[in-house]
Amino acid sequence: MKLKLFYCFLSLFISFETLANVAIKDTTIDDEAGIGTLTGIVTDKADGKPIPGATVSIPDLRVGTVTDVNGKYNLNRLPKGVYLVQISFIGYSTFNQRLDFSKTATLNVKLQTSSIEVGEVVITGVSKATEIKRDPIPMAAVSKTFIDQHSASGNVIDEIASLPGVSAVTTGPNVSKPFIHGLGYNRVITLQDGIRQEGQQWGDEHGIEVDQNSIDRIEVIKGPASLSYGSDAIGGVVNLLSPPPVPEGKILGSVQSVYGTNNGLWNGSFRLQGNNNGFVWGTVISSKEAKDYQDLHDGKVYGTGFKEKDARVMLGLSKSWGYSYLNASIFDDEQEIPDGSRDPVTRQFTRQISDADTVRQIVPGDVLSSYNITPLHQHVQLYRIYDNSNFVLGSGNLIVNLGYQYSHRREYTHPTEPDVAGLNLHLATYTYDVKYNFNLGNDYETTVGVNGQYQNNSIGDATDFPIPAYHQFDIGPFFIIKKTFGKLDVEGGARYDSRSFAGQAAYIDTTRAFYPSLYTGPNPTTTPNVTQQFSALNKTFSGATGSFGATYNFSDAFLIKANIARGFRAPSIAELSANGPDPGSQIYHIGNSSFKPEFNVQEDVGAFVTLPNVSLSVEFFNNNIQNYIYQQQLLNSDGTPARNPSFPLYTIFTYVQSRARINGGEFSIDLHPVPWLHFENSLSLTYGQNLGNGGPVADSLKYLPFIPPLHTHSELRGSFAKGFGSLKSVYAFIGFDHYSAQDRFFAAYGTETYTAGYNLLSAGIGGNLVNAKGNTVLKLFIEGTNLANVNYQSNMSRLKYFDNTTVPAGVQPGIFNMGRNISFKVVLPFDLSPHDKTKGS
Repeated sequence: MKLKLFYCFLSLFISFETLANVAIKDTTIDDEAGIGTLTGIVTDKADGKPIPGATVSIPDLRVGTVTDVNGKYNLNRLPKGVYLVQISFIGYSTFNQRLDFSKTATLNVKLQTSSIEVGEVVITGVSKATEIKRDPIPMAAVSKTFIDQHSASGNVIDEIASLPGVSAVTTGPNVSKPFIHGLGYNRVITLQDGIRQEGQQWGDEHGIEVDQNSIDRIEVIKGPASLSYGSDAIGGVVNLLSPPPVPEGKILGSVQSVYGTNNGLWNGSFRLQGNNNGFVWGTVISSKEAKDYQDLHDGKVYGTGFKEKDARVMLGLSKSWGYSYLNASIFDDEQEIPDGSRDPVTRQFTRQISDADTVRQIVPGDVLSSYNITPLHQHVQLYRIYDNSNFVLGSGNLIVNLGYQYSHRREYTHPTEPDVAGLNLHLATYTYDVKYNFNLGNDYETTVGVNGQYQNNSIGDATDFPIPAYHQFDIGPFFIIKKTFGKLDVEGGARYDSRSFAGQAAYIDTTRAFYPSLYTGPNPTTTPNVTQQFSALNKTFSGATGSFGATYNFSDAFLIKANIARGFRAPSIAELSANGPDPGSQIYHIGNSSFKPEFNVQEDVGAFVTLPNVSLSVEFFNNNIQNYIYQQQLLNSDGTPARNPSFPLYTIFTYVQSRARINGGEFSIDLHPVPWLHFENSLSLTYGQNLGNGGPVADSLKYLPFIPPLHTHSELRGSFAKGFGSLKSVYAFIGFDHYSAQDRFFAAYGTETYTAGYNLLSAGIGGNLVNAKGNTVLKLFIEGTNLANVNYQSNMSRLKYFDNTTVPAGVQPGIFNMGRNISFKVVLPFDLSPHDKTKGS
């Protein structure tokens, strides 16, 4: 595999060299016929003064620039066609307008001051860049500014986990899995730049293998997105978007550092990007590490430290024929995973010192305070190469997204032989997404396409084998049509998916105690101490999906939208074939090869009001799921957790199916009594009910697992774009989050328990320091979370269930969430552009 990676990266570098040569040659060519330009001036509508620093972008083409000191901008080598142009600046209403570059070369815009943030545009799951408010599918998005101001987030998923309708299942501060409206794991697809991220998502503690420092924007589809993305998008999509190219003629970069007080987090990153006549390039290099986090109840939590190293590079072309960007990245994470074991008397954390695990040692204080990774840990590496291309073809655009990923997951579980991996999985994934966008007839925006993936999973030298080696192939053709009839926007489409599995039989040699190995010799059925771990499996799942919705704009201030969508999800390889321990989750999984695919139908309806000083939204959803798959714990006859005799440390969980319903809603109201003051409030409520398979459902079974409780968020924020003297873009906020008690939990077999409610206080402050020329020389972001240092357990934290089998009377079992943490983020931007920096691009 390493040899394959070498050749892949060698091919990549050759491609880079080719692109560079093409770019250098192309810079000598004059503008061709058919190439468009767009120039103009951006001014303040009230006083007519120019607005320097306003962002002018064309999201579909991934090109943009900023206005100069005179408010002027210039975009060159634009393809002829109709595209959405977005112009934005802090403190002003965002301007969005579709332009035909074959007819329009000049666009002067007067921006109007506004206290309300409106005009957000998304590119995920739509034919062309679309304003969120005009698309009937529920969506949300966060910007680079939001990400910077929430610097205390431990990973890229935590940055969106407080959005209405979005949450995360966590295993410590660096492992989070996105949940949307109560659905997660293999029901939510995570993308990076439109390429689906694949890294053993079936695992409870398998996080998202993406460098948070390389992400500038996150877009979320809150509901079935199988129409655009196929199986596994039954609950929604999270699209992590890397930095867009810098303006033409610019070489821009930054150095940043983040420090967190709770666990001693250090997170450093270097970024550099350039654009020379449409030849674009960029790199991000990051490193972060942390010690064990702490809370008042547990002290320092053993086994929660981590070390992560990341790098990515991008080279590409942006020309009149479109663009093509080639990306490569490496994610390398050494991650400790706690088991929660304690000394029964002192309640101090203990650690495993032998495979037999008959006696445990209390963890020394110097180990709890060390950045060194413990011998028992995970080592996760993800190598990714992908290309995003958009070609102008005829009267439309051909979009081609191709990707290759290699995920190598090792989990070290043997204290006496720490170099022997308990789990050792190799997953190679090839993804493809090809679609053509064009106008059909009288301005029917149409997309036809096909996407899917091929996977090959192998199990290497290891002692734990939870899933088999397998091949998987997905394919799904689809079409989407959108049309505007005056104030009414209508969108719909259909798709047909097929997923095929071919799982390989496997036998395990159990001769050596605690160190079983994969048997590859002859006559496995008659060889002593050899047992069958997996049977051969051949399965094909298929299904039709679709979506239809509409948005009616009564006025610029009021609209309503509704959508109905059908989703499809084939069972994962773990749900079908699992038969072994997963070290990181402390679970022995047992699958069921007779499962049927999941189908769901979700209805969404919402109303949105935008007034000069108030914005208000109300949204409801209802999701009915057929063949819903979930895990339940097996118990012995005396009520104690069942354990596999060969793996006494692991509790046994099996997968089952039933009908289910998840419904709820979100409410938000933002008040802006004066332009600089914002009072933001939101409420999210999700109910999950197990409907069974026709008969009565026992009380302990009637709720679904991992359903977030009622959550309210209030934030009082002051924003001063013009700042004070040399301080610009100054902000300060104080936030309050309330999480109600979760008494609707999956109680059967001790799978989940009651979770008490809690309140969290947060605050932040920051801004930019500028020099005499108005250039930013330093950015500072400070955020404090859980400022009251509350002892609490989230029902979405897996650590809540990590403890000894029995605990002393009066002691709350499990590990608590992180205590008070204050994060300091410093960014030092720099400009290496080879021209006068006071001029526009």
